[in-house]
Amino acid sequence: MPTRTITAGGVRFAYRELGTQNPGPPVVFLIHLAAVLDNWDPRVVDGFAARHRVIAFDNRGVGASSGAPAASMEDMARDAITFIQALGLGPVDLFGFSMGGMVAQDIVRMAPQLVRRMILTGTGPAGGEGIAKVARVTYFDMLRGLLTAQDPKQFLFFTRTPEGIRAGKAFLQRLAERSDNRDKAITVAALQAQLKALRRWGNGKPADLSKVQQPVLVANGDSDRMVPSSNTHELARRLPNSELVIYPDSGHGAVFQFHADFVHRALAFLSN
Repeated sequence: MPTRTITAGGVRFAYRELGTQNPGPPVVFLIHLAAVLDNWDPRVVDGFAARHRVIAFDNRGVGASSGAPAASMEDMARDAITFIQALGLGPVDLFGFSMGGMVAQDIVRMAPQLVRRMILTGTGPAGGEGIAKVARVTYFDMLRGLLTAQDPKQFLFFTRTPEGIRAGKAFLQRLAERSDNRDKAITVAALQAQLKALRRWGNGKPADLSKVQQPVLVANGDSDRMVPSSNTHELARRLPNSELVIYPDSGHGAVFQFHADFVHRALAFLSN
């Protein structure tokens, strides 16, 4: 699909849109740390798009989007609301992975009327266990990747078991499938701003999630090193209308490792 742009709030947002034009709410994808449009697993995107209109976009100052990168989840959420409203959408379903799941939590608190349902994966609540240490884990695994000539996501997203290693290699191969008109890589300045946002989120005051009445599907692996899996259980406990899925022998990228099962569950959740 081509990369499009729309200008709103002084920012030129880069986005891609695909899928069916059914009358239901579109699904807006909220990206993870250091990611651009090309970092979404094609099997997950295509799986959602088989039944829904899917819209993915680059955060301000990330990839092909203009502006200075945001250094807080609140600012990223405001930008996402601006983008969604500029497209004339609402209500929408949100799929937030990792940092995107944190942004989704702020979106639903700031503009609850804009959200119908949410899918939160590999993420956690403000003040959650170990989230403030994401930068340390990220830099350590970037070094491991450099020393072993591997993509850091092999360490950050997947376990070091035989199945985890195999799933990581398959995931990275899928990310390379798009050969034309690929997105711009994230800059060092944008990465540092996002790590600052994660540190603030991890050190932040827990929010009252009991007020979130929207149905939420919460998922993760049982061995997430980036955002410890205990945060996933905590999210499900604190959200009053939630469903919890924990995948075995998997880490931060569990929904990509088990993409077939995840897409099936996600589509069923969105159609309820």
